[in-house]
Amino acid sequence: MTPYDILDQPISGLRFGEGLPAPAPLLDGHRRRIDYVRVSVTDRCDLRCTYCMPERMQFLPRAEVLSLEELDRLCTLLVAMGMTKLRLTGGEPLVRRGFISLVDSLSRHLRSGALHELTLTTNGTRLAEVADDLARCGVGRVNVSLDTLDPATYRRLTRGGDLARVMAGLDAAQAAGLKVKINAVALKADNLADIPAMVAWAHGRGLELTLIETMPLGAMEEDRTDQYVPLGQVRDTLAAIWTLTPDAHVTGGPARYVRVAETGGRVGFITPLSHSFCDTCNRVRVTCTGTLHTCLGQDDATDLRGLLRAYPNDDAPAREAVLGALATKPKSHDFVIARGSAPAVARHMSTTGG
Repeated sequence: MTPYDILDQPISGLRFGEGLPAPAPLLDGHRRRIDYVRVSVTDRCDLRCTYCMPERMQFLPRAEVLSLEELDRLCTLLVAMGMTKLRLTGGEPLVRRGFISLVDSLSRHLRSGALHELTLTTNGTRLAEVADDLARCGVGRVNVSLDTLDPATYRRLTRGGDLARVMAGLDAAQAAGLKVKINAVALKADNLADIPAMVAWAHGRGLELTLIETMPLGAMEEDRTDQYVPLGQVRDTLAAIWTLTPDAHVTGGPARYVRVAETGGRVGFITPLSHSFCDTCNRVRVTCTGTLHTCLGQDDATDLRGLLRAYPNDDAPAREAVLGALATKPKSHDFVIARGSAPAVARHMSTTGG
């Protein structure tokens, strides 16, 4: 028994998922089923990507960040309420001390059947060190953020990152049997011309690749208007090279996929600005401070940390707060890319969690 197991022991002695009925589906105020939660374990990162955070980012004091025990308790509560997909994010989750012990503890929900998928998003710089442990814990897939295959461009975009470390992480992940999906933000000035080569490289390694439009989150040194590319334009470029056919593949996230006939692989498109997918939104996010955000592009916020700490032996107040937040989940975001416009929300993506 791990130190966290006591947190989900009901009076009967059975844990959720072991002979207990599944919870009723979680619905928001617009009757959308919410079954996917992304939980940030830290706001810290070992990179400083130019579109993600300022070069001199101010990170949170340790006391404001949920402990591993609190993260386990909160994730367990959300799973018990009906969240069947759990993604651990950051910042960079692999810089959090004790991260693998948290994953190991949460994997009990995979074994019980209450949780269908436990994944993480990482920049890959430390993946080589933990790939075997992740596979042992039942993590079947990791998303690796990678925007270029050029070492110099990578170093500039990440403000000092080493592409070779990411490549070693990909090698280790695939050797451990993990499925890997590459996430790349389309950037007009930095990688737009190289996207076809990235698709060919990813499919040559048996990896999926998902492209993402840059999003107006948090104040940055650069005007995002200069980097924004609607992914319809990128799809047209790919269609001029290869044969693309729509693919019904779904992962629980917002991507829409096409199959590339010549490579046999898939390319995903996440288009929060050019083609909103809010009508099918099934997810919420929890920051490393225990703040629940039901919409990435709105300033809604529900403090769960305060409730967890005020009621250490009673999850009911936090549960009611989650239900209240879902009831008022916005119908859509308000993302707009326009020169000189303020960010849609003040918080950075690294603070919210990917």
